[in-house]
Amino acid sequence: MSDHVHIVLDETAMVAAGQGNAMTSRLIHRAHTEAGWHLYAPACALVEADRTRPGTAEHIAALPGIIVLDLDLPAALAVAGKDSWAPAHAQYAAEPTAERPDGAYVATTAPARWAGQAVRVLDVNP
Repeated sequence: MSDHVHIVLDETAMVAAGQGNAMTSRLIHRAHTEAGWHLYAPACALVEADRTRPGTAEHIAALPGIIVLDLDLPAALAVAGKDSWAPAHAQYAAEPTAERPDGAYVATTAPARWAGQAVRVLDVNP
């Protein structure tokens, strides 16, 4: 088990961050100031968040401490067959990797959407 904290923002959490959500603000602050806290923004979720609330992508990408995850070939292959690329990219990003052996939590304001999925969910609703 790793003592590092890895959290993937889904598009709902990104929109919430742009609207001043206190929980997402705390996550962003911790990722910027505390060693071992890592916050990720999958590119597909970033695009969907910007479609929902224009300006969100630029806002999230400009924040220190947030790592934007590209849609590289393995990610593209993982999301290609899904109905919605935003949650698919977030789920793919939360899977265990060499850098994140325990995987990551998915921060969301829509936790019911993740029911039955193989991800750990962090509800960021107030």
